[in-house]
Amino acid sequence: MVPAPDDRRAFMVMHGKTEQSWVDPGDPLRLEFEYVQRIAEVLDETILTRPLTENLRAIHVGGGGLTLPRFVAARRPRTTQVVLEPDEDLTASVREKLPLPRNSGIRIRPEDGRTGMANLPDACADVVIVDAFAGASVPPELATVEFFADVARALRPDGLMVMNLTDQAPFGWARRCLAGMVATFPQVAVSAEVPVWKGRRFGNLVAMAGDDLPTQAVERRLSRAGFPYRLVWGRELARWLGGATGFSGTDAEPSPSPAWSRGWFA
Repeated sequence: MVPAPDDRRAFMVMHGKTEQSWVDPGDPLRLEFEYVQRIAEVLDETILTRPLTENLRAIHVGGGGLTLPRFVAARRPRTTQVVLEPDEDLTASVREKLPLPRNSGIRIRPEDGRTGMANLPDACADVVIVDAFAGASVPPELATVEFFADVARALRPDGLMVMNLTDQAPFGWARRCLAGMVATFPQVAVSAEVPVWKGRRFGNLVAMAGDDLPTQAVERRLSRAGFPYRLVWGRELARWLGGATGFSGTDAEPSPSPAWSRGWFA
């Protein structure tokens, strides 16, 4: 964990050259990474708008600097949040340098996402946020139909999954990951910057899955983003997926990493 180069009040969690988290401990509503802003917008249009009388429960697969758990705690106090983060050294460093507020409602379990999701009881969560990386790649076990089935089982009937993916054209990995979601959930939508969709560069895709997605509301939020984004769902998503089939536990692969990252970790 290092101070952010553009703001000494903030910190970044790094893995090699990969910037994995950006946290302003004095302002948890400040989100620097574009894809984190996109996830927050989905949350703002779904669970965070529910009546304050509802006791919400959020599961985070991947902890990093706890940027999104801090955001949820600030936007919706008293939300019960469980973070599945297997890297205990990272968790200890985050707790030391960026301690959580008292009574934050955030609990961190030293479990990997696949194991942690399998251990959760049925219908226990309103939202599952998947933003987990091993180095610069999404772990293969978090892209399988078996994992998505456990997520669906753990969600309440009106629950939602939001997942951060990374890939680049021709999107072989992302198509298979999203095909697994489509096979599991009634509705799936995914957003990315237009240059990413057009194959001009590697980038993030933010997927959401559930029973009744707020696609129009999310599109309105995307129209106000600093860079052009496009949301794909329904028939358009089906055409984009083509004949892709979801990963299983026997053939899953990690997501591709950026070209510079492949050189760095070689």
